[in-house]
Amino acid sequence: MSDFDEDVVVIGSGFGGSVAALRLVEKGYRVRVYEAGRRFEDDDFAKTNWNLRRYLWAPALGCFGVQRIHRLPHVMILAGAGVGGGSLNYANTLYQPGSAFFEDPQWAGIAPWEQELAPHYATAKRMLGVVEHYPHTGPIERIMAGAAEDLGVGATFRRAPVGVYFGRPGERVPDPFFDGAGPARTGCTLCGNCMVGCRVGAKNTLMKNYLALAERRGAVIEAMRTVVEVRELAAGGFAVTTRRTGAWGRGRSRTVTAERVVLAAGTWGTQQLLHRMKASGALPRIAQALGRLTRTNSEALDGAVSTAVPDGSEFARGVAITTSFHVDERTHVENVRYGPGSNLMGALATVLVPGDVSVLRRLGTLAGAVVRHPIRQLRLGMLRRWSERGIIALVMQSADNSLTLSLRRRFGRDVLTSAQGHGAPNPSYLPQAHRAAEAIAHRMTAETGVPAFARGSWPEVFGIPLTAHFLGGAVLSDTPEHGVVDPYHRVWGHPGLSVVDGSAVPANPGVNPSLTITALAERALSYWPARGEPDPRPEQARLGR
Repeated sequence: MSDFDEDVVVIGSGFGGSVAALRLVEKGYRVRVYEAGRRFEDDDFAKTNWNLRRYLWAPALGCFGVQRIHRLPHVMILAGAGVGGGSLNYANTLYQPGSAFFEDPQWAGIAPWEQELAPHYATAKRMLGVVEHYPHTGPIERIMAGAAEDLGVGATFRRAPVGVYFGRPGERVPDPFFDGAGPARTGCTLCGNCMVGCRVGAKNTLMKNYLALAERRGAVIEAMRTVVEVRELAAGGFAVTTRRTGAWGRGRSRTVTAERVVLAAGTWGTQQLLHRMKASGALPRIAQALGRLTRTNSEALDGAVSTAVPDGSEFARGVAITTSFHVDERTHVENVRYGPGSNLMGALATVLVPGDVSVLRRLGTLAGAVVRHPIRQLRLGMLRRWSERGIIALVMQSADNSLTLSLRRRFGRDVLTSAQGHGAPNPSYLPQAHRAAEAIAHRMTAETGVPAFARGSWPEVFGIPLTAHFLGGAVLSDTPEHGVVDPYHRVWGHPGLSVVDGSAVPANPGVNPSLTITALAERALSYWPARGEPDPRPEQARLGR
């Protein structure tokens, strides 16, 4: 009989935490999962992203939705919240990176990663129900194909691999993925609101696969519990302290003990917790490399908007991301859509301004555009039916740039801050993104007959890029001098603590990272012994010491 309350506590329920929950309970462990966000049934999601209480994550304001927004000096971060983590509001998009990612010098010498991870990518695709090529064609798909041709990269155009159940639209059927062991599913209706939360039940969120199966095998998932401390115990194991999310003041805390802990709170949550535990002495041997090689996937969010809704427009019909192309060998562009009525993200859009000039000159360009074309800019800036007349261009790169995160004291609290890190500076704008946005706008005009114009974002005007794929900072490495976790995802110096989320990813993948996080987690958990069996993993003393 164990002296611990649990065998394993998993912190977070996103792509890494969900894999840990299922694979560990399959191996006989008693598993408890803590999730800071709430649990959502399909009908609980917001109908549009104007329902801020159900869409945005701002506990202090009583908002317990799926969309987190964080701010650092060098980047604005979009992330997920709730049981299922980022799967609740991501775009169902499950690409595998190119060879450059696997060959990055940070980790290339540890293993032949492309071959090593191949079977785990296959498992991840099966579990997440990947459809390799989005099966429908509409105006956006034609516009994206045409823009790729105009840029001279038509051969790189492809349909996105997506995790969606494309049965008969709106028809409910018994689980079609796991021989009936999973929840019933409903065929996709192409409503476009994947990133607001799928009310249909077609999106393959983690509550439709890993987490549902883990719960049925006995894993316990506690929602609305924020982990505030993970402390190493003198006799071995850990004490994990939680408080109710959003509680006023300090709130009532609860502590459980566990022999092992899996940290999978997303890059923001995991880094924040590790930095604070290192500073407080709760986890004193965390490597000095903590915070280094924090990645933004070298992203930009630009796009194009028409001055009016085109006749018969179906811009908002389809899943969130359906196609992509490469502007160059390291720059990947995807179309992004929201469904009818979900126009809130249009508030981030503004005039596309030059990125290689000062903020004052960017503001001058913006003001000049308004003065020269006031009526046009008014039409472009209106949020009414924005999702039905616009295309967001999500641009990602496999470039080697990074930030270094650390703690600073602000208003009596320790908060994360950023500085430029290894490699090139984190870019405040991408010229390739501007070219793609202009090409998309040109093809939109040709496709619809309604004038369309390239658009940038307000954060970009002020030199602050946006990312929906915040990664790294507790990266996998061959020694504690080069990273925070060993090749088996155990924290250097604290081998009973593992990190299996995006913070362990060592390089910019240049594509949506969800499938990669899942595959890395599958690999990490495949090395865990069954409960009570000898551990096949070498001791850390024999690794990089």
